[in-house]
Amino acid sequence: MKNKYKEDFGIFDNNTIVYLDSGATTQKPRCVLDAMKMFYEKENANPYRAAYGLSVRATECYNTAREKVAKFIGAKNSCEIIFTKNATEALNLLAYSYGLDNLKKEDEVVISIMEHHSNLVPWQKVTKEKKAKLSYLYINDNYEISENEIENKITAKTKIVSILSVSNVLGTAVNLEKIIKKAHSVGAVVIVDASQSVAHQKLDVSRLDADFLVFSGHKMYGPLGIGVLYGKQDLLEKMSPFIMGGDMIEFVHEQETSFATLPNKFEAGTQNVGGAVGLSSAISYLEKIGFSKIEKVEKELLSYAVKKLSALSFIELYCPKEIEKMASVVSFNIKGVHPHDVASLLDLKGVCLRAGNHCAQPLMRFLDIDSTCRISFGIYNTKEDADALVDALKEIYQKFEKYIKDEK
Repeated sequence: MKNKYKEDFGIFDNNTIVYLDSGATTQKPRCVLDAMKMFYEKENANPYRAAYGLSVRATECYNTAREKVAKFIGAKNSCEIIFTKNATEALNLLAYSYGLDNLKKEDEVVISIMEHHSNLVPWQKVTKEKKAKLSYLYINDNYEISENEIENKITAKTKIVSILSVSNVLGTAVNLEKIIKKAHSVGAVVIVDASQSVAHQKLDVSRLDADFLVFSGHKMYGPLGIGVLYGKQDLLEKMSPFIMGGDMIEFVHEQETSFATLPNKFEAGTQNVGGAVGLSSAISYLEKIGFSKIEKVEKELLSYAVKKLSALSFIELYCPKEIEKMASVVSFNIKGVHPHDVASLLDLKGVCLRAGNHCAQPLMRFLDIDSTCRISFGIYNTKEDADALVDALKEIYQKFEKYIKDEK
């Protein structure tokens, strides 16, 4: 099956690799690389800090990118968009700037057992420091958070719910609407980690009524080193800065400092303008394809891959039974073979996927496994990629089959 989108990505020119690790980082289309090259060749200067024309132009590029992101996710004002280096930094910013200032003894922070370490470890630290409680939403046998779990775990003591939109391990799509509605009913704020959904489905923070939302540019066909924190303006204005330094200040005296208004208050130091330009181009690329088309292509591919993997008796799948409850991530293991061995042998066949605990060790312990192989799709993947994976897995199992049976 010919994939017209694959032609947009130079890495696949004369390269036969099967890239199935978009959940870690997507490949970058030529338009993104060209936009960044143009900026660095024609418009590069330090933004906000000078009156000469080139600096003014760099500032315009940066502000335009911010406005593009705001429109992309349905923010009411571009000042609600804070650029970070990735979702991890954005989540840490929220844990320190919002969590430390607002949590009190015996308050509760609710997260899910599926969280990436970046949305777990900061809350461990903050809740311990504030003598608050870190509570977990657990998953059922279908790898999803039930409505009963949401109703029972989000209580009057809950002050913050920080939740992923899609599991980077299981592909489970979380019922954000239900969680946000419940959290707001008890007066809690909601943080959404949209890292695994931003490239696959349309986000609208106003419709969701999310208080905060974060994502990384490199998981949505943008460059490495640029991320986004969205926050409702009234909440951001009350928060203290996370990093201090140049351009996030209003006035500095020997003993006191006042801080700049949004969004500058949270963007200390020289920012990644080239990255913001690349992110803006990536948004244009996604919008040109259209999310209805993206979802159609990826759902068909996901369904096909799960069906092919399910037909292999030696494969253990870790994903919801219904494709409608999944995004473009599937975890699996060859029974009796370590995932790292599988990944290394797949690499010899030109198949690139992730093996390990996927920065989700508590989830792995909950599932009583050590690690998994994980495939994650992008717009450039095809059914032929899934076939290549399955054929390679069959060969790998044949190599280990005798030893697996002997152990039994």
